Amino acid sequence: MIIVTGGAGFIGSNVVATLTKQHPGEVVVCDWLETGDKWRNIGKAELADVIMPEDLESFLGHCGNEVELIVHMGAISATTEQDADLIVETNIRLTLDLWNWCAAHGKRFIYASSAATYGDGTAGFDDDMAPEALARLSPLNPYGWSKHMVDRRITRLIEQGKPTPPQWAGLKFFNVYGPNEYHKEDMRSVIHKIFPAAAKGEAVTLFKSHNPDYEDGGQSRDFVYVKDCANVISWLAETPTVSGLFNLGTGEARSFKDLAIATFAALNRKPHIKYVDTPEQIRDKYQYFTEAKMDRLRAAGYAQGFTSLEDGIMDYVQNYLAKDDPYL
Repeated sequence: MIIVTGGAGFIGSNVVATLTKQHPGEVVVCDWLETGDKWRNIGKAELADVIMPEDLESFLGHCGNEVELIVHMGAISATTEQDADLIVETNIRLTLDLWNWCAAHGKRFIYASSAATYGDGTAGFDDDMAPEALARLSPLNPYGWSKHMVDRRITRLIEQGKPTPPQWAGLKFFNVYGPNEYHKEDMRSVIHKIFPAAAKGEAVTLFKSHNPDYEDGGQSRDFVYVKDCANVISWLAETPTVSGLFNLGTGEARSFKDLAIATFAALNRKPHIKYVDTPEQIRDKYQYFTEAKMDRLRAAGYAQGFTSLEDGIMDYVQNYLAKDDPYL
């Protein structure tokens, strides 16, 4: 049995879709579905069970012997969330509790970290898990700090020789996009945000650059297709000898202008882009470049390719966003 926390969320539901194809009827989703269409994210998957997060401890008490792996994607993922106590309770406490449970019961553990741990990027984007390397990073918001705090705690426990799960992996997700992100409101990818206007042939809006080293729309991110993220997690699930803290991007930064042009191309339309000032409240913390260093994941044995931005957007737009049923 595999438990996926946050399994009805964006990345989590893509992980569930991939794992249930390989292990039908053996995946348990732990998540809140609430009153909207979030349930559709897992509506096509053959599941063993769906449990609420508040019932997870009881479920592990009754069915823990059957569990082989916990994939912990559940978290408050909004970089704009300012309730640090809520973030501690949700992102830190639950992750460390699950780590301790897996270590005590000999179960494997994969969890979501984030590229937000790198802060403004001045310290680079190297997934070096040495405690002194992690100490050099300075996240910019409570969300990034919560992921960083967990990474530091886990790597310190390992350095001290404390009990660990038989396999563990922390994944520093970069800018993930793709199907099933529809419930994420303002935290959706730019592709999803500009799609309605682009589909009508109207102008889409990007931020102007306030950095002389970058043209308008030239701000760059490591955009990674969510299906590639699910493939990495599936590979880890099938490769129990691999443990570590790993970046999960493509290794290639691309600009928001490239992203917008690719979205119009997927719709067979000419690009129509206008630029507006970056809001002053985020301007001083705005990142102009992120790019995952992928050497460690490759060295661990992951050999699959990553989808190009153009191919990923083509698949996302034509096979999901432009369809009556956009769900995976």
